[in-house]
Amino acid sequence: MANDRAERPPNAAIRAAPAVDLYWLPLGAGGHFVRLNGRVYEALAARVQRRPRCDLYHSALQIELPTATYVIEQTPVPDLSGADRGVVAGGAVGSRWAGRLRIFRYEIRVWRGGQIPDVAEAVDSPQRLSDDEASARRVLKVVPKVPTPVWGRDELNTGEMWNSNSVIAWVIARSDLDTESIQPPAGGRAPGWRAGLVLARRQEPERANSDPL
Repeated sequence: MANDRAERPPNAAIRAAPAVDLYWLPLGAGGHFVRLNGRVYEALAARVQRRPRCDLYHSALQIELPTATYVIEQTPVPDLSGADRGVVAGGAVGSRWAGRLRIFRYEIRVWRGGQIPDVAEAVDSPQRLSDDEASARRVLKVVPKVPTPVWGRDELNTGEMWNSNSVIAWVIARSDLDTESIQPPAGGRAPGWRAGLVLARRQEPERANSDPL
């Protein structure tokens, strides 16, 4: 059934409606270690910023086209078979030096026929961003151009660390989709989201002087 959805023949009687959907997944869904670290980080951040603690979320996109479904996400690198997952870019985690080791690298996927891990735990999802086919195809075209600074650092001087949320926010903004109305689930926040938006806005003059996407 999953393969039928991922690989639909061009003349199929039932064609999926185009869609760009945003998913919010609790940080560390399916992994107790990451979830625990996230809670410790948020507790410290909330104390420093003198605010209540929030639930932390990781974001991902799912693109529906009449002929295929694609998942767009930044994740750790599980193995060297990235081509099977539609990997289009990657970078280091923590430091460029550490990035020489696979366990300290991340990958950015445009995974045809893929699935979002632990999607069953997603909250207030999916959030429909567009049902326009041209917009959906524009998202797919934008992803390979995403910047790949070191994860967890602010190398681009956006005022916030770069992470998976930064990637998704950047892709949405550079695809000319509305970002103003996007909010994480109530009581939650998405660290890194603002970094993606800041960089996308900063690059607008550059984009205006280049060829259209």
